[in-house]
Amino acid sequence: MASTLTRTRPWVAALFLLPALALLGALVVYPIGFTIWRSLYDAAGSGFVGLKNYGSVFTDRSTLTAVKNNAIWVAVAPAVATALGLIFAVLTERVRWGTAFKLIVFMPMAISMLAAGIIFRLVYEHDPGRGVANAVIVGVHDTFAKASAYPGARPRPGGDLAATAGGSYTAKSSVRAGVAAGLPLIGIPATKLPAGTQDARAAPAGPGVTGTVWLDFKPGGGGRTGVVDPGEKALKGVKVEAVKNGRVVASAKSAADGTFALPAVADGARLRLPASNFAEQYGGIDWLGPSLVTPAIIGAYVWMWAGFAMVLIAAGLAGLPRELLEAARVDGANEWQVFRKVTVPLLAPVLAVVLVTLMINVLKIFDLVYIIALGPSMSDANVLALQMYLSSFGGNNDQGVGSAIGVLLLLLVLPVLVFNIRRMRRERRR
Repeated sequence: MASTLTRTRPWVAALFLLPALALLGALVVYPIGFTIWRSLYDAAGSGFVGLKNYGSVFTDRSTLTAVKNNAIWVAVAPAVATALGLIFAVLTERVRWGTAFKLIVFMPMAISMLAAGIIFRLVYEHDPGRGVANAVIVGVHDTFAKASAYPGARPRPGGDLAATAGGSYTAKSSVRAGVAAGLPLIGIPATKLPAGTQDARAAPAGPGVTGTVWLDFKPGGGGRTGVVDPGEKALKGVKVEAVKNGRVVASAKSAADGTFALPAVADGARLRLPASNFAEQYGGIDWLGPSLVTPAIIGAYVWMWAGFAMVLIAAGLAGLPRELLEAARVDGANEWQVFRKVTVPLLAPVLAVVLVTLMINVLKIFDLVYIIALGPSMSDANVLALQMYLSSFGGNNDQGVGSAIGVLLLLLVLPVLVFNIRRMRRERRR
């Protein structure tokens, strides 16, 4: 009876495994085989081209950018997410509200990649009025460096004021004591002037150098160019410098009526309006520009997956033998030494699991990049999974090249999978 049962067990096992094997073959083996076969044919799938599609993959600029970005993703994202997970797990182990903190950090895992992409697309908006990141940065910046009240102001073309180095404007002629100078500017809508702006007044002649800075535009039209007409507005707080031989000898700021006065030492100098008078308002960082789009998307990924790393590492941390940690402390090790020389080595298997899992995950990253980098920056943020989609269905309609990229992606994932399988076998032997 026993021998009969022994002989029938393989058949019973095969019977139970058959549905799983059928699904595995239909959903994994067949697609892989078909993709390899399809990569050897042209875009239409009717002409055999051999390895030509693979040649196109390694010479196409977009695909090479995708390979470079994938390398950045693999090198940075898993390491940062794992490091943050380790820090969070260790720091929250001893605090009373640690469980609540872990719950908050893990919550982004409940959000789909699509929803996270939409969230961070809004976070990275360049307009500070809409994007959270730039709203914070502009707020901090403006706390320490105030923007000019007259951004974009400029002199009339052909006037006495001319553009000079650094964005400043300097008069072509010298000024004389006792003669009022005029510094007319344009380029500012009258509706954008600060509230309470007064009408400009022609400066009276004085013992030193006097003058007026004003908006040389009369509402309703009319008026004379370069002359303070009734109704024209003063530009208050504009810094005026007197320059002789390339050196500033005196400076002043215009009053509420636009007038200013310089001492007699300014006689014979040329008047200059520094660029600080016309500095544009700080607009924040171009997060989705060519140089920052990939790090910005990696930041969104880390926000999602740091909680995953923290939960796994915290589970491993809970299983550590506490007597080893206490023994290290008794021997005189401080907390940093205990963490670096005891905790981290004991957590090495768990850290390896987290790191390898995230590496596999980032190799096939698609949705975050597709949503956040939608638009001109997509070519700079391109990754292999996205390039495979674009080549196959996103306009190029070349499933031969798309299949070749899919095979390349499989070959990149295989070493990580093999490493993971070997690591698990070693763990079983222990």
